[in-house]
Amino acid sequence: MKLLIKAPAKINLTLDVLHKRPDGYHEVEMVMTTIDLADRVELTLLESDQIKILSHNRFVPDDQRNLAYQAAQLLKERFGVKKGVTIAIEKNIPVAAGLAGGSSDAAAALRGLNKLWDLGLSMDELAALGSEIGSDVSFCVYGGTALASGRGEKIQELPAPPTCWVILAKPFIGVSTADIYRRLDVANLQHPDTKSMIQGIAENDYQEVCRNMGNVLEEVTLNLHHDVAQIKDQMKRFGADSVLMSGSGPTVFGLVQHDSRMHRIYNGLRGFCDQVFAVRLLGERHTLD
Repeated sequence: MKLLIKAPAKINLTLDVLHKRPDGYHEVEMVMTTIDLADRVELTLLESDQIKILSHNRFVPDDQRNLAYQAAQLLKERFGVKKGVTIAIEKNIPVAAGLAGGSSDAAAALRGLNKLWDLGLSMDELAALGSEIGSDVSFCVYGGTALASGRGEKIQELPAPPTCWVILAKPFIGVSTADIYRRLDVANLQHPDTKSMIQGIAENDYQEVCRNMGNVLEEVTLNLHHDVAQIKDQMKRFGADSVLMSGSGPTVFGLVQHDSRMHRIYNGLRGFCDQVFAVRLLGERHTLD
């Protein structure tokens, strides 16, 4: 038996850090939404009690470091599953990009294995398990658009944002999320207006969404990696309506509504950036079907 699951990337329309918690994590508040750039995760049932990871991407680990592997291992241990699985991951989302590619693969594995191993878990139960794997996994289990708080595991569903194009550009560097958070001066942040972003989404107001995009990690990453700042400047110059770094970076994305301007920005960025994508917002939540 085989299952093919889509694992979409996410972008942060806002990312705010409120304070550092006693447990060492940061208390965050983020508005996230899924986009139509996705990995493909194929699950094949094995009668033998093992987990195999297959990927042609050399940056994808094939052992316990892989979040999809961790998802399968967690389900096996928690529910006494004696069967195994081969998890084949076709990577389309850039690795270490601030787009939650690994987290989305893990979430896809949770949703798919729930069906493959006939576990009968609800979406909320899968999201709770996801929070044990990584901060973004809970959101990726649900997909769609949401306000994530706590360390990212508390999910409040939001409506889909206004439809538009998302142009993404990732320079050929990786960014350590832990390193960016370590360098963050929590006491002196310019906080994004999360409430106005949520209101803009609720009212389907594209201009309000564009006006209220913000990411407190952006300044740290831009100071460390000048090519990220350069991409952001170029995207603005080519005519994106609003431009922001996603997550801890280094991917920068711009929103635009008009096809002609999307093509101009996409073609302009391809001149000096390896990985450029033009995709639509998804906005819809996953289901267990």
